[in-house]
Amino acid sequence: MLFSSIPFLYYFLPLVPAVYFLTPARFRNAVLLLASLIFYAWGEPKYVLLMLASILSGYGFGLLQERYRGQKGAKLVCGLSVAVSLSFLLYFKYADFFLENFNAATGLGVPLLRIALPIGISFYTFQILAYTIDVYRRKIKVEHNLIDFGAFVVLFPQLIAGPIVLYPDISKEMKHRTITLAQMEEGVGLFIMGLGSKILLADTVGALWTEVQTLGFTNVSTPLAWMGLLAYTFQIYFDFSGYSLMAIGLGRMLGFYFPQNFNYPYISKSITEFWRRWHITLSSWFRDYVYIPLGGNRVKRSRQFFNIFVVWFLTGFWHGAAWNFIFWGLYFFVLLMIEKSFLLKHLEKSRVLSHIYLIFLVMLGWALFAISDLSTLGELFGRLFSLKGGIDWLYYLRDYAVMFLLCILASTPFFKIAAQTVGKNKVVRTVFLAGVLLVSISFMVDSTYSPFLYFNF
Repeated sequence: MLFSSIPFLYYFLPLVPAVYFLTPARFRNAVLLLASLIFYAWGEPKYVLLMLASILSGYGFGLLQERYRGQKGAKLVCGLSVAVSLSFLLYFKYADFFLENFNAATGLGVPLLRIALPIGISFYTFQILAYTIDVYRRKIKVEHNLIDFGAFVVLFPQLIAGPIVLYPDISKEMKHRTITLAQMEEGVGLFIMGLGSKILLADTVGALWTEVQTLGFTNVSTPLAWMGLLAYTFQIYFDFSGYSLMAIGLGRMLGFYFPQNFNYPYISKSITEFWRRWHITLSSWFRDYVYIPLGGNRVKRSRQFFNIFVVWFLTGFWHGAAWNFIFWGLYFFVLLMIEKSFLLKHLEKSRVLSHIYLIFLVMLGWALFAISDLSTLGELFGRLFSLKGGIDWLYYLRDYAVMFLLCILASTPFFKIAAQTVGKNKVVRTVFLAGVLLVSISFMVDSTYSPFLYFNF
């Protein structure tokens, strides 16, 4: 129920603004808080208490920091707030990972806790951490209104899949926001395009990756293995960016301007550029709250490399409690170090070769990301590079060629430029968006395949 109900509810949450706009302005944050808690409870009711505890913890530590500001106790309070937030995350997301590895190392059989992952815990924990750290740094004022703070933490549009929204991003809008017809129109358009990205592109092309997995990597040809991995490469992008776009659109309808989370990462020409364009809010979070406090690039080269190592180890571990995610993070750490050391200047000499380099390495990275079982991962890599022939890929290419072409075009600014050209005609724009919405809904009704990839992160 959990995996099916959350995407279903998320698609129909634009109905909430109807109630929201009928509410007097001074009560709208309360409506947002209540609606967000209902949304959260829909997926996993028992974790509403954890959400409330997280809200009260962040709110209380903020007030304590204000009380001890300028005193020795301020740093202690900040440290305690970070420890409490991280303890929630470590217990619910990583406890079994640590126990499994402890058992493997010692030969003991400590029972696993088998705790279900609370929805969105990685996202809202980072938002609370950023808030308490920013209060300590005096970058923002303490929020005294518990309802406003609670609405910020649990704001439903971006609660379960980002983007990571920091309090300075929306602090003014939490207090005073205006909503115009143009904002509503823009928000609806963004939401529909995000929905289409998720349903029409991610789910459709992702079916090929699922089918290749079902067949088994040892039973397919090398070309089909690469086709399956390419399908996953598109699926994870359009799935996550689609949810982010829906969140940004919903936020716009409610009067909030959430930060951009993706900027056509697959047109990059280096790994360095890719990570400036992919999951922008997460990269910014690690830069501002881990990399820079460690010294950033203001230290000697060896220390800078260590700082980047820490960031990428944590980036991988943030995504999931499994070794493949840690390897995934360290894989990109190595690539970034190679680029920073000597390769980046050579990549700038050829747009074509640098782009091929980028796509090839990113696809291998997504193989690490997608498969948590290391033996199965070994089977995939073995098939990718074994040069096993076969004609099975021709059958799937016939079915997915058009979808691959659409995904390639949608991974570039092609459709954005086209939309800007025809978007000046409101009738054409309205008809196009209505078509995307209707087709998306029809796919949702008919299809049983609609995985929510970033639910686990």
